[in-house]
Amino acid sequence: MVLNRAMALRVVNPATEETIAELEPAGIEETDAAVAAARAAFPAWRAVMPADRARLLRRLAALIEEHGEELAVLETRNVGKPISDSRAEVAMVADVFHFYAGAVDKHFGETIPVAAGVDLTFREPLGVVGLIVPWNFPIAISSWKLGPALACGNTVVLKPAELTPLTAVRLGKLALEAGLPEGVVNVVAGPGNVVGRRLVEHPDVAKIGFTGSTEVGRSVMEGAAATIKRVTLELGGKSANVVFADADLERAAALAPAAVFGNAGQDCCARSRILVERSAYDRFLDLLVDATRAFSLGDPEDDATQMGPLISAAHRDRVSSYVDGDAIFAGDTPAAPGFWFPCTIVEASNDDRVAREEVFGPVAAVIPFEDEADAIRIANDTPYGLSGSIWTENGARALRVARGLETGVLSVNANTSVRVQTPFGGFKQSGFGRELGMHALEGYSEVKNVFIAT
Repeated sequence: MVLNRAMALRVVNPATEETIAELEPAGIEETDAAVAAARAAFPAWRAVMPADRARLLRRLAALIEEHGEELAVLETRNVGKPISDSRAEVAMVADVFHFYAGAVDKHFGETIPVAAGVDLTFREPLGVVGLIVPWNFPIAISSWKLGPALACGNTVVLKPAELTPLTAVRLGKLALEAGLPEGVVNVVAGPGNVVGRRLVEHPDVAKIGFTGSTEVGRSVMEGAAATIKRVTLELGGKSANVVFADADLERAAALAPAAVFGNAGQDCCARSRILVERSAYDRFLDLLVDATRAFSLGDPEDDATQMGPLISAAHRDRVSSYVDGDAIFAGDTPAAPGFWFPCTIVEASNDDRVAREEVFGPVAAVIPFEDEADAIRIANDTPYGLSGSIWTENGARALRVARGLETGVLSVNANTSVRVQTPFGGFKQSGFGRELGMHALEGYSEVKNVFIAT
């Protein structure tokens, strides 16, 4: 095929602004072909014995480990994230496939005692599933969806974001190398409003697993309604980092920058609303500024770098629109080229735009609260409910606040959101359904009930 450069998907390194690849974009015809291939492969794939399916997933995990550095460098150059982050994410991708290889034969039905017979339930695969992943964690989120989908016996069409298709394409090739039959994993790189929409509307696609913005998530729901498609949505966030006066303030402040500025703030779990009890507010703010000043921004391929550039010039302009000159701290940035934006701290109220909308950049809004009830009220005063943290030395308070917060993933005295073994997903407009852990398997299978009269 001759590449049409006028229409090519141009893949750019955000740190250098150099073109690192050009791909022929898929359209409706290619998407339909991928769905047809997945549909043709489905009967044989669902019939693969669980032990054999598990063996193939373990082989894929081993190949990911074998090619770990290659994948990490590719992810860093495509996304602009620090190489240390990319290495950790690729290691987690291997762990995801190992986990679901182990889950293949542990996701099963049950027998239910009923009168005049025996009742059985079976977990059946859905068929062809469309997986649509974002540009901020391309290979990681691809694995979160591929692992449970394949473990349940589904075949897949994976659509990476136009800006960051490279590791998804490589992952598809590794799946073939691992021995997964042709048609089981199909990767289609193209515009979301063409490829993504076609997957959502295609009558032969049984389910959409989507990660992206809440705005696009609404359109996915609308499009899926026509064929009553199953949908899992992991959408936006505006997570709270709640710091009480009795917390270890030094530790909370030292870890807060990574919770906001990690991945250049391009993270739906970013704890970008930092809520601080008023009696500790001034002290914590001083500690936060000092910790942010030490947060290393620079070359993503340098092992010491903690934050790289934003994904594009257009996104940098969008992030900049949230900072109107009132920042109490803005760090330095490297000289051009690169789509750099500084680590930024602003003081805000929860009514301010910077505290209500998902900035998706390295901007922290620090907000005071009066007491426990006020902290819960402010934290819940958002349409989102994805992640968050609670910092306190009072165990009873930690449990009370955790139960009071309307959010799907919480940490106490920590800022982590994702573990392979545990469910991940949101409340409210942050979406529904769960990724990771055994819970994810429920979203890629249907329950079939069978009664046998005796």
